[in-house]
Amino acid sequence: MSAPSATPTWRIDFDHWPYPSIVAHRGAGKLAPENTLAALRAGAALGQTMFEFDVKLTGDGKPILMHDATLDRTTSGSGLAGAFTLSEISQLDAGTWHSAPYAGEPVPTFGNVARWLRSNGLMANIEIKPSPGREVETGAAVAVAAAQAWHDAVVPPMLSSFSEAALEAAQHAVPILPRALLLHRLPDDWPARLHRLGCVALDANHLELTPEIVARARAEGFRVLTYTVNDPARARTLLGWGVDMVITDAVDQLRP
Repeated sequence: MSAPSATPTWRIDFDHWPYPSIVAHRGAGKLAPENTLAALRAGAALGQTMFEFDVKLTGDGKPILMHDATLDRTTSGSGLAGAFTLSEISQLDAGTWHSAPYAGEPVPTFGNVARWLRSNGLMANIEIKPSPGREVETGAAVAVAAAQAWHDAVVPPMLSSFSEAALEAAQHAVPILPRALLLHRLPDDWPARLHRLGCVALDANHLELTPEIVARARAEGFRVLTYTVNDPARARTLLGWGVDMVITDAVDQLRP
C-alpha cells in the first residue's frame, strides 16, 4: 500500500480546528452494533457529524472496523481477529449479539466506511487498534489508507491510538495527518510524549482531566479530546473547562 500520489495541503493545528465538540463513540455504539455501518447510520440520523471507530488489520493485512483483539464479543466468530482473512471475517454476523433487528450485519471494511462517510459529508476519528505485536504495521497501514480515502477532502480524519508505536508509525507514513495520543492515565511526562509523536491533541480519559490539565495542554499547544462521556452535565463541565471534543455513547442526548 502506497501513499497518495498528490500531497494534501491539510493544516490542522491549535489555530485551525475544524472538528465538532461532540463525537459519536463507535458510531452509535449502544443504539446499534458498535463499529458497523448500521451504527454510523444510526448516529447520522440523530445529527452526529463525526464518528470515532476502531480499525485493526485482518490476517491478510486488510483494515476492518473492530475494537477487541478477538472476534468473540461482537461477532459470530471466535479467536483472534488478526488470525483470519478478510474473506473469512466477511462471512461473520456482527449484529445478532446486539439485538435481533441487526442480525446479519457484517464487519465493515475501512474502505466501505470511508466511502460512506465521505459521500455523506461526515468526519472521522480513527482509533488505530492494533492486534498485539502488529503495532507498527497497523499504524502505517491505517494512516496510508486514511490518507488515500480522504486525499481530496477539506477536513482530514483524526488518527488516535493508545499505542505510541502505532502512532509513531502513522507519523512516519503520513506525517500530515493529525494525531492524538490516547491515555487512560496521565503520566507525568504526557506533554513530552505528545510532542515526540507530533500530536495535535491529547485524548484522555475524562476522569483524568481537571481545569489545570486542560489549561496546561492548551498552553503546550494541544487541543483536548476526552472519552467516554455519557452524562450531559459532565459534558457541559468539560466543555466549560476548554475541552475541544467530547466522545460519547449518548448520541441521542449530546449532539454537535
